[in-house]
Amino acid sequence: MIERITFHAEDTGYTVARVKPNDSFVLATVVGSMGNPTVGESVRLTGRWSSHKEFGRQFTVERFETIRPATAKAIEKYLGSGLVKGLGPVMAKRMVAAFGAETLDIIETNPKRLLEVEGIGPKRLRRLTGAWDEQRSVRAVMLFLQGHGVSANFAVRIFKAYGDDAIRKVEENPYRLAQDIWGIGFLSADRIASNMGVLPESESRLRAGVVHVLTEATGKGHVYLPETALAAAAAEALGVDQALVAPAIEKLVRSGEVIAEPGPLQGSPRCIFPVVLHRLEVALAAHVRGLVQRADAKLTHFDDGAPSVAALAARMRLELSEEQMRAVGHALAAGLTVLTGGPGTGKTTVTNLICAAFEQRGCHILLASPTGRAAKRLSEVTGRPAQTVHRLLKFDPKSRAFQMGPDSPLPCDVLIADEASMLDTDLAYHLLAAVPNGAQVVLVGDADQLPSVGAGNVLADLIASRAVPVCRLTQVFRQAAKSLIVTNAHRINRGDFPVLISPKDRRENDCLYVEAEGSEAAGKMVVTVASKSMARLGFGRQSVQVLAPMHRGEAGVGRLNEQLQDSLNPLVAGARELVRGAKRLREGDRVLQVTNNYDKQVFNGDIGEVSRIDFDEQVLCVRFAEIEVTYEFSEVDELQLAYAMSVHKSQGSEYPVVVLVLTSGHYMMLQRNLLYTALTRARKLCVIVGEKRAIARAVKNDTATQRYTRLAERLVKG
Repeated sequence: MIERITFHAEDTGYTVARVKPNDSFVLATVVGSMGNPTVGESVRLTGRWSSHKEFGRQFTVERFETIRPATAKAIEKYLGSGLVKGLGPVMAKRMVAAFGAETLDIIETNPKRLLEVEGIGPKRLRRLTGAWDEQRSVRAVMLFLQGHGVSANFAVRIFKAYGDDAIRKVEENPYRLAQDIWGIGFLSADRIASNMGVLPESESRLRAGVVHVLTEATGKGHVYLPETALAAAAAEALGVDQALVAPAIEKLVRSGEVIAEPGPLQGSPRCIFPVVLHRLEVALAAHVRGLVQRADAKLTHFDDGAPSVAALAARMRLELSEEQMRAVGHALAAGLTVLTGGPGTGKTTVTNLICAAFEQRGCHILLASPTGRAAKRLSEVTGRPAQTVHRLLKFDPKSRAFQMGPDSPLPCDVLIADEASMLDTDLAYHLLAAVPNGAQVVLVGDADQLPSVGAGNVLADLIASRAVPVCRLTQVFRQAAKSLIVTNAHRINRGDFPVLISPKDRRENDCLYVEAEGSEAAGKMVVTVASKSMARLGFGRQSVQVLAPMHRGEAGVGRLNEQLQDSLNPLVAGARELVRGAKRLREGDRVLQVTNNYDKQVFNGDIGEVSRIDFDEQVLCVRFAEIEVTYEFSEVDELQLAYAMSVHKSQGSEYPVVVLVLTSGHYMMLQRNLLYTALTRARKLCVIVGEKRAIARAVKNDTATQRYTRLAERLVKG
């Protein structure tokens, strides 16, 4: 029986656990791929014993199988582990106290006897037996899937997706799991396929491998891949000769499962697109061209009777520079305008004046931003209502589609979208497709920040195309120039090393540096700064956000979250904690949604707080900014702790305090736009913890990772 899980890697299933053999009271250490094991499960392990020079005697698992528990204690842990909805640890203890080792047999064959247990009445009995029957329906699927290396949690998810056809569908094409079931990647599906006898060079595997690599590329921001790069990456992922991959790509092209376009230069490899992204990019380019071309016909109502921008600025007591005045004029005169600039250059001031100018002319304005946090901030700084793009476009979780679009346009004369650097190809298309004929669009964003998490590089491509009017604000205003955050952001952008101030010399400085050599020391220092030093300065824990370039390592997001959780939200007597593999979630924890869940109306990057954990109902509740969302225990892999997060996940947000860790261990991620983005997330104070050489590496490295997109090219060629 599994007593404790010391380590679990969700991507590979590699686990370090402590188990108690049936014939021993001494716990044994087991290591190996075990899917997603649960404390309390009874398991049959096949493998070999070995001796580790540091950790001693341990059992290396070669085969993992969940079995029905036999002893009373094992049954109690099994029933109380959260596998059966409506049955928690307390009720499991009572049931086993009443029926001992016969408990499972009684649930199966004579469930009415459960009424003998204190706290179980007719209503609860119906719920328990219904949940058990559902579990029994799943068990056949689970046994089949676990026999092929699939964990219990994923087996439930597969059953919910495919129902009674689960076994048939998986046998027909195990690779569909990677596309249909969130959390199961290609490697897991490939392992399942191998267990089912699929040969390494089979056509289904080769085609699935190509689609996998193309999908992975979109996750890295690419809209397409050059055919040669796709073939090489697929061959490496599949472990086959590249010559075998080319025919698979061609068959995918002929079947219409991917789209091929000629390369940008004569003789260059074809560009291979996922079908959806190709359609979206082509349509996005058409919408952009349409907005730009309608500008001339747009301005007939801006006659001499309208107040001048200068007069309006004077009435609002705003002192604008010449470039700011030009920016407002461009926005009023163009069908589509891009407004960009760094911190302290007055983007917010210009945006407010643009809003006021349009309102003076009787225009109806809509404000939007890609994330809830960014929309809330936009509303605060403009004094006008702002929404997320998803809410603005009325996303319908049932149909998985936006209700607002070309056939049902937005009710506005002007659309202003902030944090436009976060718009990927998909979201940018749907946003611009919903703009009504004759309306104007202003996209506001910092082009020097990291690009969108999703596929595409929309803001940068619009600017690079020179086909769209762009207003770049460069002048830093006097008050903003007093901020070391602003000063350092612009220094970093120019390639200059930032000014580093010790906390001992803080005074009024809002950007500090704490030296820590090595990832382990830096990680420990981050925890001290975030949990103790900030409290002494009067900042509550909700005000502080730790940022890191990477997820792995002692100074990575994962390890920092574990330490910060224990420091900021320690487990105390009576507190509820849900343990799933290596993941521990407690009531009061700050958590991050890591995937779009359209049914629950929560999206990748949303931050909330765990408000309740209910072991009887097997649910965990999270309070987000506007809603409270309920997750079944099998769904909690959609959440991760958010005391620390990656710089990429912080886009579009501002925090009172940012604690940023940078060490040489982050070498691969140390880039100028990453450091710039992290620094500009801080509103009141930024503390950089780590090594000066890591900061220097980031400042010098201004080579942004190339994203394969063709939006700029489509805009130029028309």
